[in-house]
Amino acid sequence: MEYRLEHDSLGEIKVPKDRYWGAVTQRAYEHFQIGQEKMPRVLIRALAAIKKAAAQCNESLGVLDAERAQRIEEVCDEILDGKLDDHFPLPIWQTGSGTQTNMNVNEVIANRSNQVYGDQLLHPNDHVNRSQSSNDVFPTAMHVACLMTWHQGLRASLVAMIDQLHVLEQAYQDQIKSGRTHLQDATPIRFSQEVSGWSASLAQDLAMLDQLSDFVSEIALGGTAVGTGLNAPQGYDQKVAALLGRVVGIPLRTATNKFHSLSSKSELVAFHGGLKALAGDLMKMANDIRWLASGPRCGLGEITIPANEPGSSIMPGKVNPTQCEALTMVALQVMSNDLAVGMAHSQGNFQLNVFMPVTIYNVIQSMELLQDGMLMFTKYCLKGLKVNEDQMQANMDRSLMLVTALSPRLGYEKAAQVAKHAYQANLSLKEACLDLGYLDAATFDQLVDPSKMV
Repeated sequence: MEYRLEHDSLGEIKVPKDRYWGAVTQRAYEHFQIGQEKMPRVLIRALAAIKKAAAQCNESLGVLDAERAQRIEEVCDEILDGKLDDHFPLPIWQTGSGTQTNMNVNEVIANRSNQVYGDQLLHPNDHVNRSQSSNDVFPTAMHVACLMTWHQGLRASLVAMIDQLHVLEQAYQDQIKSGRTHLQDATPIRFSQEVSGWSASLAQDLAMLDQLSDFVSEIALGGTAVGTGLNAPQGYDQKVAALLGRVVGIPLRTATNKFHSLSSKSELVAFHGGLKALAGDLMKMANDIRWLASGPRCGLGEITIPANEPGSSIMPGKVNPTQCEALTMVALQVMSNDLAVGMAHSQGNFQLNVFMPVTIYNVIQSMELLQDGMLMFTKYCLKGLKVNEDQMQANMDRSLMLVTALSPRLGYEKAAQVAKHAYQANLSLKEACLDLGYLDAATFDQLVDPSKMV
């Protein structure tokens, strides 16, 4: 491999000749060879968007000339298009402020531009990082990356799942079945009502995440090193927020208190709490579906779901609820990530939180897992879900909890006697009621009508 010499405040260091990063990135690359977890690509895109908006803002405020601003923007566009992905090698496990990754982006922008134009016009600190500090850039990138992932992917997956559940609601409005509480038989319910519980939970999660995303729209940029805005021109914070919003297509606003925005990660903790709520609802729905589809002959068997893959290497013909299993594992990972995000938030000291890379790694991982998991579940499970009407009817007809309809007429204790007698003597509720002499057949049929109990 061929190398070139790069230098920083610590001196010279060899850097691979075919890479645009510089000395700071190379030192980090050598000193933090920890794990396989790299900075999320969406975070790199967010940093590029910040550098582009900062260049535009610095030019408009007279602290950066037009040529340098244009060159910075050109390389930022390349990064945003994914053309320079191979030049961002650093892991999550580095400095807690994300300084090395901020400098990685600064160095790539400067070196790429200088190579293209054959000069040394751009300096990573003096020009690309003008009016900025890693301490306000990185938390801003975290918020922007979160918002980009929400608005450009995860939200659409959630909406698509809700829409598909509404399709199921419409298709099975007339299908009555046994309800279940405590995993025991309960009074009847329409299958459409059961599905509506799932869709309403997800719709509530959508509304909460939309609301929480508004808090994430407040950014730290302009606070520079400790929140005072040192070395940023007057009015920079508000103007750069507006410009950055235009670059990413998401409305943003400057933080009202930069000391908070540098040292606290409460907005991301709250947003991830919304992700955890979503994960819990997905876990519940996926578990309901695999219980309802259990069988095919020795389980509940009330619904069928697509047979996507063979289910066993030893049992021929076996098919498993694999999409349910995948989605519940995703949910479990998101719930686990929430602990890491909350713990990292608690580790702010004085004017800076230094657990930012691990925070954004977990936030983005949760969002991407949920996005993909819901997309697959909707496509390969919900769209092929069908009701087994005969089995639903049979289960409902055998349910002893239809006796609840007799309570107003017989009273709770006599109705309970009917249920117990039916169970112990292996009789139907009607047979038990007649056997005990509490009602005649016609009156029983009039009172115990599942269609009137939903």
